[in-house]
Amino acid sequence: MTSLFDKRLLLVTGKGGVGRTTLAAALAIAAAQKGRRVILSEIAEADGDYTALARVFSRNTLPREPEEIAPGLMGTVLSAPVGHERFIETLLPRMMAKAAMSSVALRRLLESAPSFREMGVFYHFLSLLKAEDDGEPRYDLIVVDMPASGHSLGLTGLPERLLALLPTGAIATAMREGQAFVHDPEKSGAVIVTLPEVLPVTETLELAQGFADTRVPVAAILCNRVLRDPFSAEERQVLERFQHEPIYGMNRFNSIPQVSESLERLRAGVKAPVLEVEEIPLTGRALVDAAATVLAEIA
Repeated sequence: MTSLFDKRLLLVTGKGGVGRTTLAAALAIAAAQKGRRVILSEIAEADGDYTALARVFSRNTLPREPEEIAPGLMGTVLSAPVGHERFIETLLPRMMAKAAMSSVALRRLLESAPSFREMGVFYHFLSLLKAEDDGEPRYDLIVVDMPASGHSLGLTGLPERLLALLPTGAIATAMREGQAFVHDPEKSGAVIVTLPEVLPVTETLELAQGFADTRVPVAAILCNRVLRDPFSAEERQVLERFQHEPIYGMNRFNSIPQVSESLERLRAGVKAPVLEVEEIPLTGRALVDAAATVLAEIA
């Protein structure tokens, strides 16, 4: 398969609690270590005092404007107001665009009208994709730590919804330009993070179908916290006699066969490669760096 690091845009998503943010940060760090010009981002929350992604880099939030957050790695938040302003700048001179955005009435319209907030976020990351220095892309790769599954589909399905309502004009042009990136499997892809468990796998298969319905290619499934079976067949046969006993570690022992079943379901249910990230007994930044080492080898 084509390496994930060869793409321009990776949308990292998955249900809560699967390690999505950890692996999004790890992917960005691994790509930067390979010499790619990477920017890591997440969608700004209006009332958010801090985010888990920012905490990886000892910050409360990612910066509003791109700046270096780790060696060779840039970071920023994707903000609807910034996207709105950059879109309006394509229609009006810069000073007039800033004056327009200072209008309370216009800001309220953009923040409350259906799909307009998502349009701002969408245009913000489109502007990062289009940014150039001396005719070359400023960023080789943009990694986005997406919201939970349903919100991700809402954002990726936005261009289709807006084009149905506004088939011509500046907004339609911007949406089609975004689609050219997001729908191109050579340039872009969703990366779905999951766990080798029944419910996360079921949701992953549903999410993969949702991306297919919105014509967004799934670049890879990252199956996180994969347990390896350290026991021989003879050892397992002996231990299975005690599988219903209240013995420390027996729950993990009993869950090992489920890992293989989950991986089989994923590989049978999606066309994208399923990459296994073994369980790493670390936390915090040490966990992210260790995961980056793993992903640099397998992604």
